[in-house]
Amino acid sequence: MLGFVSQWGHAVTAILFAAIAVWLLKDLSKGRGVWPLVLASAMTSAWALLSASQGAAAPLALASEIARNLAWLGFMYAFWRRDEGQGKHLTVGALYGALLFVGVVQLGFVLVQADAQQGTGITRAVTYSSFVLGMLFSVGALVLVHNLYTAGTTDTRSALRLPLTALSVIWVYDLNLYTVSYLSASWSVELLALRGLAVGMAAPLIALSANAAGGLRVRLSRTATFQTLSLGAIGAYLIAMVALNAVLGALLGNHARPVQVAFVFGCSVIALVLLPSARFRAWFKVKIAKHLFQHRYDYRAEWLRFSETLGNPGATSTPLDTRVVQALADITESPFGCLMEPDGAGSLVVRSKWNWPDLASAGQAATSRTVDFFERTGRIVELDALRGDFEGNDEEAAAVPEWLLADQSAWAIVPLIHFGRLAGLVVLGRPLVARTLDWEDFDLLKVVGSQVATYLAEAHGQEALATAQRFDEFNRRFAFIMHDIKNLVSQLSLVARNAEKYAGNPDFQADMIVTLKSSVARMNDLLARLSQHNKAQAEEPRAIQVGPVLERIVTAKRMQHAVVTTGEPKLYLVADPARLEQAVVHLVQNAIEASPPTEPVTLRVRTVRDQAVIEVIDKGCGMSTHFIRTDLFKPFTSTKDGGFGVGAFEARALVTAMGGRLDVQSREGEGTTFSIFLPLARDSANMSTEDKVKAA
Repeated sequence: MLGFVSQWGHAVTAILFAAIAVWLLKDLSKGRGVWPLVLASAMTSAWALLSASQGAAAPLALASEIARNLAWLGFMYAFWRRDEGQGKHLTVGALYGALLFVGVVQLGFVLVQADAQQGTGITRAVTYSSFVLGMLFSVGALVLVHNLYTAGTTDTRSALRLPLTALSVIWVYDLNLYTVSYLSASWSVELLALRGLAVGMAAPLIALSANAAGGLRVRLSRTATFQTLSLGAIGAYLIAMVALNAVLGALLGNHARPVQVAFVFGCSVIALVLLPSARFRAWFKVKIAKHLFQHRYDYRAEWLRFSETLGNPGATSTPLDTRVVQALADITESPFGCLMEPDGAGSLVVRSKWNWPDLASAGQAATSRTVDFFERTGRIVELDALRGDFEGNDEEAAAVPEWLLADQSAWAIVPLIHFGRLAGLVVLGRPLVARTLDWEDFDLLKVVGSQVATYLAEAHGQEALATAQRFDEFNRRFAFIMHDIKNLVSQLSLVARNAEKYAGNPDFQADMIVTLKSSVARMNDLLARLSQHNKAQAEEPRAIQVGPVLERIVTAKRMQHAVVTTGEPKLYLVADPARLEQAVVHLVQNAIEASPPTEPVTLRVRTVRDQAVIEVIDKGCGMSTHFIRTDLFKPFTSTKDGGFGVGAFEARALVTAMGGRLDVQSREGEGTTFSIFLPLARDSANMSTEDKVKAA
């Protein structure tokens, strides 16, 4: 049995240290500091392999043991040389040299023992001397381990704690082995067989200790640690339960069966109650973070979760205000919370709640005193400290709303400060495991609160921008409509003036009725366009005959000014009739206002290659090239008294929306020609009468 344990214990140790050596080889490019650890691990693997194959007390295994010890001595010497600097102690250096000498002498004794005849006096003397040298080397090595650790700086101690612990395990075991063997005048078979397992226990410590100067740093995540320790605790619980059950069986004999069944049942019930408990898991996580990790939080994991909660809302996500509360509550593992934001009148009101349906905060949640305090101090307030015999800052107690102090489930208040202004307050609910906030909580919550405030400020800025854009769209629509109203007013004013002269003329009466109907229809259309609830969409351009559109315009304008049509009014083009009519009306109205009373405005229709052209021609004052290039199509710029300067701009926008273009040619004192280019309707000449009626 001991032979089996010795062989496989040394074999496993050989595999472990060989894996460490290979693992460290990839870091050789970082510098020579890796070599000592690689060499020592390789020599330990070689010693364990020879011990497994040749036997733990074989001369070759003993020789490799000495090489292993010297390699680890070199590893410590490399650290001592690097960290001691210019103030090296001669006594420590002498001790390293003395141990090197002891190792060489011990190697000589091993070689002599291998050649000497077994059972002779020389063999016994050499064996005793080897035991003494082994004890001497182990004691000296342990002294150097202690010296190296105590003489190091804080950073050095942190790097050496695990490897020196591993070496202490190895050499303490060797010291016991050589001492027992010396006292019994022969190798201790039991200790020699278990030696491989003892050295193998040091392998994980060596692997974990590898740093930038000597290998790989292994970092256990908190999730992996929690799961590993949970499984370990469950395993230990089961082992303890089985052991106690066996003890009960041994003590009670034949009467043990009922007691054992009751014991197993009780332990199972306790496990089923504790393990699923959220409070128990939270307590377990707190204890792990407190005792196994340097910091309470895994900052990388917390920041990733925070960014995921706020930055990736998803299609069915909760509103930003609620996600803000959740992001902060997840950090402290608070099960609920709420967000208070300014109401615009200097106070704070609850805007959103997360998992807090029974929050009692009707109306005003906090006064201007609360806003002033948190905006001025930016302090994170722990409410439990204010509910007891508070002897601290009275201003802090007065700033917290009374309804929060009365609600025992409220735990802490985190201010959200953005450029010195309070963007809101997040109230966190009491976590499952009660604890007080420490400096790490304050630092993290302060940084996260500032980031959350930025998110909220950006969201509010986007809302304000959207509102401003809606007002801008309304103002733009209103400007166009006012321009159309001006034209209608001018037309109706002319009708009113002519009515005084021609009221009894039947032809005038007929024209007046047509004009009034057209004006009323246009006004109703303008009111519909002005309404913010108007969701009507413009028609898609289609094949239409241009003549009827122009005829309606001529009829509506003939009482105001003479308008004539020439060219090809039966031409078919692709356009939206309503938008085309509106664009031509703007251009005709401008032409009328620019023309003398005796000069008619001409609407000419013609074709240019594959396009239809509608020209609005006047013999008015004309425009300069500079005005056309810089001001004609600029909104709210006009050369006319009382003009709005949006007619030409809107006309071009309407034509462009139908897939056409608007050109202008003008000379001062000679007149202006606006040309609307639109696509010709395909095969309009071959269209049937029915299709042409539909198009018209």
